[in-house]
Amino acid sequence: MVRGRRAPRAGVGLLMAGVLGVSGCQSSEPTAAPEQSAAPTATPTPARNFTPGAAGAGDPYFPSYGNGGYDVTAYTVKVRYDPAKDQLSGVTTVKATATADLSSFNLDLAGLTVSGVTIDGAAAGHEQEKNELVVTPAAGLVSGNGFTAEITYAGVPKPLKNEVLGEGGWLHTGDGAIALGQPESASTWFPVNDHPSDKATYQFEITVPDGLTAVSNGVPGGKTSTGGWTTWKWAENTPMASYLSTVAIGKFRLTQSEHKGRPVFHAVTTKVSKGAADASIAKTLKVADYLETVFGPYPVDAYGGVVVSDERIRYALETQSRPVYSAGFFRRGENTGVVAHELAHQWFGNSVALERWQDIWLNEGLSSYAEWLWAEHSGEGTAKQAFDIRMARVPAEVWRTPPGKPGVKNLFSESVYERGAMTVHALRVSVGDKAFFQILKTWAQEQRNGTGTTKEFVELSERISGKQLDKLFDAWLYDTRKPAVPKPL
Repeated sequence: MVRGRRAPRAGVGLLMAGVLGVSGCQSSEPTAAPEQSAAPTATPTPARNFTPGAAGAGDPYFPSYGNGGYDVTAYTVKVRYDPAKDQLSGVTTVKATATADLSSFNLDLAGLTVSGVTIDGAAAGHEQEKNELVVTPAAGLVSGNGFTAEITYAGVPKPLKNEVLGEGGWLHTGDGAIALGQPESASTWFPVNDHPSDKATYQFEITVPDGLTAVSNGVPGGKTSTGGWTTWKWAENTPMASYLSTVAIGKFRLTQSEHKGRPVFHAVTTKVSKGAADASIAKTLKVADYLETVFGPYPVDAYGGVVVSDERIRYALETQSRPVYSAGFFRRGENTGVVAHELAHQWFGNSVALERWQDIWLNEGLSSYAEWLWAEHSGEGTAKQAFDIRMARVPAEVWRTPPGKPGVKNLFSESVYERGAMTVHALRVSVGDKAFFQILKTWAQEQRNGTGTTKEFVELSERISGKQLDKLFDAWLYDTRKPAVPKPL
């Protein structure tokens, strides 16, 4: 059977001719036998034009990130890592649907060598070109049809270096490894469509030497040990952007419990003494419960936090359901502000992911504003005070850099975070508290498990507030001059 072709409709013409011979009018005079018409020939479906999928998702900021021609629904990632040898081997299964007629398609994979690929169980061709894996199925993939790719690979994993944004991805550490980074990192340890516009669910099975913990995203599935190796299982069943995937391998203090029917799993590196880091992470549930009152229901299936200590990681990242924090955030004592920021991302950035990286202010501005709201809730100062301080003190570069269009080199600039948060407060002042908090909850609800753009956020804000907000957002997101202090509209 050839996919995409219809079977010819043989016999239709003969049936029609027979009926006419019986039912036609009769004459007393003999007539010549009617000429039998030829059976009509069925018109075949035009041959499909199978073409390669794009080697990029079409993001103007990062043209080579992600790929086109298919949509992933689920990944199953099974890896084994030996820290002593810094060797990783893995088998990743990718379940996807073709969105075009594909003769081949790309996956992102950096630094690891593929030994075999199958599509729906049949051997497929493959080539590796820099950080791209090009897969050629034995037969073309028809648009709209699902397929399953299985990739076997191995090697010494290494981080990706970005001249502007630093490095991200797999980092070999003294007691294991950490895979972490933004805007890309996943492709350093498994083949993936590495762009947030293609969200999927994930199953992880991470095998490490006995005595080490392997922490990843989502719901813990337990561990099994055999022959000196332990396999840790995790399931992230809420659709997730690829850069939010993580694994932290090493020695940790573990805390497990349950909250509102969801598992709680914290891991704090034993490289730091028990104290402020543990106490801060322990307040994850308290912070999350407060944020629910502001943003709506907690959008993922698990709670948790991971604290790591490595000089190359001097940031916190909203890795889904289980943010990763540098131990440096807790050197001066408890710090629940950073916890509030990364938990807010579970709504803004994770549940509602980016369609394109230019709109990153939607992630960072809303999450930075959550820090202000948490500080106000905790009696540490109002959101208005936080806004006024920044209005008076941020450097001039913040006003010269438009957070709604920062450019690649300013993707993680102070403008995106601070002016992004100020934009959120300016919206609050302009539309009033009732409409403002309804906007936040509705955005999280209507875009849940999907993606969002600045245009969609502005349209929603205008719909709920009933006010024209073009001038407000233009001034705060796109102007290169300091905006005026916002006033109620």
